[in-house]
Amino acid sequence: MTLTIDLVILFLCLGVAYPGVTGTFMDKLASKKLCADEECVYTISLARAEDDYNAPDCRFINIKKGQLIYVYSKLVKEREAGEFWAGSVYGEQYEDQMGTVGYFPSNLVSEQHVYQEANKTIPTTAIDFFCE
Repeated sequence: MTLTIDLVILFLCLGVAYPGVTGTFMDKLASKKLCADEECVYTISLARAEDDYNAPDCRFINIKKGQLIYVYSKLVKEREAGEFWAGSVYGEQYEDQMGTVGYFPSNLVSEQHVYQEANKTIPTTAIDFFCE
């Protein structure tokens, strides 16, 4: 009996100290993406927003006209779907750290500088569309 109570207390303490990760796997926007490297971690380009964009759900990021965006991957367009890129908004207050990464329509930005060519085609995974 005492062992059962001790185990219950231990599990309760662990649940408070180490809360589970919560989130949602959203629908995939594409089955492939273009990246600069096999791990898809290097910046492809720097783009400037030509218009405002309000994110429709947690897979996307909000963008304001004139903001600079680091582009990390470009989803390969499928059928009638839109063409989306993944990136983070550059801000001077966060210049030493990466902002929230999310998708945005590629037709709302113009590339200002290409750092590396996006010539690696990689399958997307469920985690590419995971929302916290």
